[in-house]
Parts: sequence; structure tokens; C-alpha cells
Amino acid sequence: MEGQIWFLPRSLQLNSFQAYKLRVTHLYQLKQHSILVSVGEDEEGINPLVKVWNLEKRDGGNPLCTRIFPAIPGNKPTVVSCLTVHENLNFMAIGFADGSVVLTKGDITRDRHSKTQILHEGSYPVTGLAFRQSGKATHLFVVTTENIQSYMLSVKDYPHLELDTHGCGLRCSSLSDPSQDLQFIVAGNECVYLYQPDERGPCFAFEGQKLIVHWYRGYLIIVSKDRKTSPKSEFAGNDAQNLDKQVLNIYDLCNKFIAYSSIFDDIVDVLAEWGSLYVLTRDGKIHVLQEKDTQTKLEACKSMLFRKNLFEMAINLAKSHHLDSDGLSEIFRQYGDHLYNKGNHDGAIQQYIRTIGKLEPSYVIRKFLDAQRIHNLTAYLQTLHLQSLANADHTTLLLNCYTKLKDSTKLEEFIKTSESEVRFDVETAIKVLRQAGYYSHAVYLAEKHAHHEWYLKIQLEDIKNYQEALRYIGKLPFDQAESNMKRYGKILMHHVPNKTTELLKILCTDYRPSGDDEDPGMPEVKKANSEEFIPVFANNSRELKAFLEHMTEVQADSPQGVYDTLLELRLQNWAHEQDEQIKEKLHYEALTLLKSGRFKTVFDKALVLCQMHNFKDGILYLYEQGKLFQQIMHYHMQNEQYKKVIEVCELYGDQEACLWEQALSYFARKEEDCKEYIAAVLKHIENKNLMPPLLVVQTLAHNSTATLSVIKDYLVSKLQKQSRQIEQDEQRIQKYREETTRIRQEIEELKASPKIFQKTKCSICTSALELPSVHFLCGHSFHQHCFESYSESDSECPTCMPENRKVMDMIRAQEQKRDLHDQFQHQLKCSNDGFSVVADYFGRGVFNKLTLITDLPSAKAATTIEAGLQRELLIHAKRST
Repeated sequence: MEGQIWFLPRSLQLNSFQAYKLRVTHLYQLKQHSILVSVGEDEEGINPLVKVWNLEKRDGGNPLCTRIFPAIPGNKPTVVSCLTVHENLNFMAIGFADGSVVLTKGDITRDRHSKTQILHEGSYPVTGLAFRQSGKATHLFVVTTENIQSYMLSVKDYPHLELDTHGCGLRCSSLSDPSQDLQFIVAGNECVYLYQPDERGPCFAFEGQKLIVHWYRGYLIIVSKDRKTSPKSEFAGNDAQNLDKQVLNIYDLCNKFIAYSSIFDDIVDVLAEWGSLYVLTRDGKIHVLQEKDTQTKLEACKSMLFRKNLFEMAINLAKSHHLDSDGLSEIFRQYGDHLYNKGNHDGAIQQYIRTIGKLEPSYVIRKFLDAQRIHNLTAYLQTLHLQSLANADHTTLLLNCYTKLKDSTKLEEFIKTSESEVRFDVETAIKVLRQAGYYSHAVYLAEKHAHHEWYLKIQLEDIKNYQEALRYIGKLPFDQAESNMKRYGKILMHHVPNKTTELLKILCTDYRPSGDDEDPGMPEVKKANSEEFIPVFANNSRELKAFLEHMTEVQADSPQGVYDTLLELRLQNWAHEQDEQIKEKLHYEALTLLKSGRFKTVFDKALVLCQMHNFKDGILYLYEQGKLFQQIMHYHMQNEQYKKVIEVCELYGDQEACLWEQALSYFARKEEDCKEYIAAVLKHIENKNLMPPLLVVQTLAHNSTATLSVIKDYLVSKLQKQSRQIEQDEQRIQKYREETTRIRQEIEELKASPKIFQKTKCSICTSALELPSVHFLCGHSFHQHCFESYSESDSECPTCMPENRKVMDMIRAQEQKRDLHDQFQHQLKCSNDGFSVVADYFGRGVFNKLTLITDLPSAKAATTIEAGLQRELLIHAKRST
């Protein structure tokens, strides 16, 4: 009142400076700048001045006044009623008692950079002003005693809108913080109204005559007169007779409750500074109100609200004070328990849902399982899955709930909404759906999430859709297609044999998943082992044959098992076929396959197959390929094909001479008249000298129908040959005797008579002999140079040496055989196994020359035994040769 502005720091040490000569009427301190704007009077009369002070700069110890201008709207001096400044220092508004509002735009701290104009004119005093900045939009709220208006300052010409037709008194308006969306608060005697720049907002009914309105940290502070019974003040005296006290109420508009209420005597103002509220009363006292810490307030409020079952208010209170999720979850849990106990299961589950992520799900699940509230449990489990907090058991339970409720729509929504992220265990879901009989849903999940085994298992075992299962296998990668065909091939072959066979053909040759475009950059195509799929064709011989023939055509290097099975299949078909034309065709196919050369390594197996099915031509072909000539002949013998026996001997007798002997033994055992065949055999034996005559006679002695006439020609021819051989031998003996006599005479002459060398020509070059010369006792003479050139030894005649060498070799051979005989006799006596010694010498060819002993012992028994032994020795000796 004396023109001074006082400063009260936290230390409560007062200081001041003279701002005006007479009085100061209004002050506005900016929050973000050290700028103070004041309105006061320097001289008597209605002449208010506006001064802008820079508190950071000094002028003679006082703050620097950067600007002074009169607060007069036009030429009508009037009293200033209110003042406000924008925090960006670009706007300042002054309200007057005559209803005018002056707006200063520009830098309010300097005259030259700002412009002042009348924004509003009216007939009612201006009681409140407030700037609202939202983005780039700037609004000015103007309230008078009779109306409320909003001006748009960020648009040219400043358009305005009347928000209401009633106003308020001085100091009864304020601007809220962002928690209430920066709404303009106007307090009337009956209600408190909140306004947006373009409309009226909510309304709160607070009784009493409003004196002061402030906004502080989300709280609405109202000082009012209340003639009713008021609460006992902590600061006022105990005068119970005073019923015209001023009531200070602190409202929490967000949570809709009174945070504080008290009675004071004659409040001058309520100030907010240093984190506290200060109440200045007319008696010169300052009362401080300190807000309790958040946790203490919450605990106290929750305790009180819980007792009154005001859980919603407790939740709102906790949210407004940013309580952590654990604290909120506990409130939700208690609220849910309260509703559950009251029987409000629908409301309870909504609160329990809000605890997901903090409260153990089993706590909730157990409650609703016991209460048999499957709908509520389903809602909880759905939310649990949406937040990706469900495990396999939760998935099982939720799907069971769907199936029990028979809610196919919800079930489909659950399994089909998770396109980008799966919020449940897919395999568990498939199992539950399959067990409940929801096969189509289970198949959808299995296909979508590539659970191939489950998809095929359901299609084949439950739905029985074999065509679809086969199509699905054809879309799989090679490895999975191969394994699934091995697993389900028999089932598919039984129901869709043709398509299954086609897929197997592709799988074993040139497999590509169906639907894939051919890419030249793809790796080498994989091929399955066709032999491994043969068991799939059990009881489907027609398809098996088609498959095997396809594999042998397109892959010549198919596994051996393919050819073996195809051969067996063709032989079976041939053996069981009744139509002669078809049988002939099958015969040709089987024989062609045998001759393909694919059975060399499995000769025995092919032979067994032919024998099992009595495939004659195949058996004979395999015998021939294996050079089993005796088996060929035995085959014909068993079938009593006499001509074939002779043909075999003629074809292969040169390679295996014993065939003729076996043929003779075979015909000899026959009781039929086989003279023609015996004669043919004997002729060949005679020509090749394959058997001794005695052995032939003994062999034919077993045939009761064979007479002497059969072997007459053979014996006569054989005797004639032996007679001729004897004559030749006698002639050779006579020749050797004469030559021996001659040689002995020559030896005697050489020993007793002198040798005269009369040769005149060289025995080598036939030229006349010249000295030096070389003479031998044999009568040959040589030039020395000829002898040295042609002779291999100095002591042997080059002319006689070849003949002499033959003789010496013969002598040495005789001596060696003589030594060998002695050695044989010694080993035979000393060895425990005489047969092995004899066999060893047989193998070395010692007994090639056969000696027949015709003079037998006189005893009859000895004769019989010796004859049998002789026959066996003859047979072994002949075979060894």
C-alpha cells in the first residue's frame, strides 16, 4: 500500500524496493523467467502504470525496470481488475473494471517491439484472464461478472466464442494443469465449471460463496464462506460460536474426493511455493500445508477406501499418483476378491484380468473352476493368451472351455487371430482340439504352423481324407515327404493306390514340392531310394509292378532290390496266369529281365526265384551263365529229356569232359531201351579217349537192357586201336634196341680205336677247313672262328648239342622220378593220414601213367574187393588227368 514490492525468500528474511510512489495493485511473476510485471500508481487519480521488471539485472541495487506504459484502454482511464502474462513473453493481457481488455502482443519487455490494442470491450468488470497454449494454438480466456469468452490469438482478427452466460468474482478463476487438459476453471457460488477453448466441460457442485480459487499440482483449492457447520480446523481456535468462518477445501477432481479441508479466519490469499501451500490470514500469520509423500497417502487412502469398499476410487487415486504396477495389481486383486465374495463373478473377472502379469493365474483359475463359472474363466484365459503369458496348461484349459461351451465362433477367432505372433502352444492346442473332436480346427492349426505329422495323423486316422493327406505330402520338402510316405504309405496305398503310386514315382526320380516354381538356382534334386518303398505296396501287386517297371525304365541304376522284386513279381504273374497268350508275354518279360545282366551279383537269389516258380528257361539260362553244365544236364536228366542230355554233352563236353561219363552212367541206370543214346555217348568217349574200356564195361553192367551188341563196336574198335598201338610200340622197341647196339659199338670204338678226323669242310659254314680248326669225336669239324661264334659251350659240339640235351633231360627226369618214388614211399609210411599224401601226389601229376594189374588173388572175396577198388582208382585217376 506504500508502493513497495517485498521479497520473501525461503529463509524468511524480508527485503523490498520502491516500485511506485503511491501503491502497488497487481503483480504477476512468470514461472519460467525472472520477469515480474506489476501494476500500480505513481500519482493520485486513476492513472495506473504497468512496469516490467528484470529481476536478474540491477539498477542501483534494485531490479531493472525494462518497460513502463500506462494501463489505460483508449481515452477512458479506469481501474485495472486483473493481469496475466504468457510464458513466452509475447502476450500480456490487462483487464479493467469497465469491461475492457487490453492485449499487448510482441516482446512485452520492450516498447518498440510490442503492440498494444483493445481486445475486448464490455459493460461488466473483467474478473479473470488466462492464456492457454496447446501446440501452436494460443487462446485467451476472459471472464467477467456476467459471461465467459474465449479468444483465438493465433489467428488474424482474434475470433472469439462465448462459452457461458454467467461469470464469477475476482480471484475465482484459474487454469488447470495438463492432468485436467489445461481447462479454464470458473467458480460460481453454486458450482465450479471447467471450460475448453470451444466448449464447456464438466461441472462440480461445491456449495458456499467462493472467495479464492487456485490450481496446485493437480488439486483444485477453493476458499469459500460456509455458514453451515464446518469441520474443526487444525489452525483455528476452539471458538464454536463463530459460524462465519472461511473454509479451505483441496479437491482431487481426477479421483473425485476431498483431499483436505480446514477452517481459517479471514484468509488473505493462498500461495504455492517451495513445494508447499501457504495460507496468509488477516491476522498476519502464515500457515503452511505440506503434502504427504505418495506412498503414505496411498496407504491411508486405500485403507479408508477399502473399508468403505470404494475400490474404484482407490484405483483412480493410485493411477493419478502413478503407483507402480505391483501396487495397482494388489488393488485389483482385492477388488476382485470383494466382488467375487459378493457373487458378482462378471465384475470380479474383469478385475482379475487387470492383474494379469502380476498375479499368479492359478489363483484366479482355481476360484472359477470351483464356482463352475466357465464363461468367466474363458474370458480370463483369453486375455492371458492375448498378453502372451499363457503356458500349455492354460491353452489346454481354454480350449476345453471352448469345446464345453460348443462356442465354435470364439474357438475359430482364438486360433485364427494370431497371424503374426502365436500366443499359445500350438502342439498342445492341436492335441486338445483333436481329443474334443474339433478335427477341422486341429487340421487348420497343424497346416498353418507346419506341424506335418499332426496334420497327416488327423487327416488319415480321424477325418479319413486320404486324398487331402496325399496332396499335403506332395507339398512338403523332400526329407519330410519321404519320411511321411514311409510312415503312411501303406494306408494311402490301400485307399488311393493310383495317386500314391504316382507320388512315389516322382519321389524316387525327380521330386519337387507341388506349387514350387522351378528355379534354375535350386540345388540338385534329391531322389529317394526306391527299394525302401517296396513294402508300401503290400497286397497291391499291380501298382507295385507299375512302380518297379517305371523305376527300371527311368533309372537304369536302380537298387538291386528293385530288380529282384520285379523278377519275383513277373514270375508270380507268369506262374498264376491261365491265358496262354498273356502267359507267353509274361514269359518273355521275365526272361528279358533275367537277360538284362542285372543279376550277376545275386545269381543265387535269381536262381532260387526261378526254381520256386519252376521257370524252366530261366533256370537253364542261369545255369548256363554260371557255367553250371552239370546242373544243366542233371535238370534234363530229372525231366528224362534224353536228347537234351546228349545236346548238353555236345555243347559243353569240351569244357567239362566228365559230362560224357555222367551221361553214360545215367543211361546205364535206365531200364528203358537207351541203346541209341548209349551208342552216341560211347562214340564220343572213344573219339576223345575219355574212359578206360574196363570202366565203360563196368558202368554198363548196371543196365539190364544193354547187351553186348551195344558195346561190341566200341570194344572191337578199342582192341584194334590197342593192337595197332602194340605193333607201334614193338617197332619202337626194336628201333631203340638197334640204336642202343650201334651206340655201344661207337663207344667201344672210341675207347679202343684211334679217331681219324678227315673232314675237309666246316660243319657250320661248309667252307674248306683252315687252321686253326676244332674237331669233335662225333666227327664234326669247325673253323675256330665259326665254333666260337655258334658254340654255347667249349666242350660240346654245336651240331650234336640239341640232340644230346634231349637225352640228358630224359635221364635227369628218370632220376628225378626215381627219387620222387622213394620220397613218396617214405611219406606214406610215416604219415598218419595216408590218403592226404596220395591226394597231394595225385594233384602234382605223379600218377598220370596208369598201370593195370590183371593178375588178381585167387580168393573170391579178395577178387571182388580188388575189382571194386580198381574201378574206383581208375575213375579217380582218369579225373585227375
